[in-house]
Amino acid sequence: MIQELRQQFGYSLTELLEYSPIKRSTFYHQAHRHERKQSISDRKLIKLIQQIKKNNPCFGYRTVTDALRNQGYQINHKRVARVMRDNNLSAHMYNKQTRKYNSAIGPQGKKAKNLLNRRFQTDRPYQKMVTDVSEFRYGHETQQERVYLSPIKDLFDDEIVTFNISDHPTTNFVMKPLQELVGLRPKLNYRMTIHSDQGIQYQSYQWHHYLKDHHIFQSMSRRATCLDNAAMESFFHTMKVELYYQHHYETKTKLIRVVLYPVKFTH
Repeated sequence: MIQELRQQFGYSLTELLEYSPIKRSTFYHQAHRHERKQSISDRKLIKLIQQIKKNNPCFGYRTVTDALRNQGYQINHKRVARVMRDNNLSAHMYNKQTRKYNSAIGPQGKKAKNLLNRRFQTDRPYQKMVTDVSEFRYGHETQQERVYLSPIKDLFDDEIVTFNISDHPTTNFVMKPLQELVGLRPKLNYRMTIHSDQGIQYQSYQWHHYLKDHHIFQSMSRRATCLDNAAMESFFHTMKVELYYQHHYETKTKLIRVVLYPVKFTH
């Protein structure tokens, strides 16, 4: 019951144990005992991972863990990472260098301070949100077209709460997921902070005043410092390594279909 409350409603273990006679050490002992009963051998795990990687060679350990759980195996992502690393099954494209869309090019507007300051952890939903824009290409190699993705991620559980896809990275393009986020946000006794880079969309009057009107703190990365928004950058990088870099999409429809799947279902 404690595990279900933690997973479904986000309660911390400390909060739940206050209403239970179970000690923390007893809880961990029973939880690990339950995991050992359901565990599978490394040999079988290697075969399962090899089957997944055969169809999806760029999958990293987190995506492989999700695939295993979808097959009914309750397994820890750290064990999957160890087995993949020891058996040369890890993804090998994380150093690929590609041209990156630069949203900071253009007329400069109002900038905000870096309130997040690389503090990417929180125990409260809708408290710390991060966002960014990334470019994807499709079509013939000599004349490629582009689409842009703008997701908003909650650092509480790394869930993509809202997103938008468009042919043009305009201010209205990033405003749509922001407006949806405000509509989804429940009543809270604390204010939300949304962090972005210094893209021209986030410096705009429209973005700045919408945040102000809805009592949301605005935070921005320092210029040319991508680590200030590492939580969002890592999401884009993982997505492109697993689904984009080694694939060629001839049509916009095929590209968007692939992009939508991890945005909706991958944390």
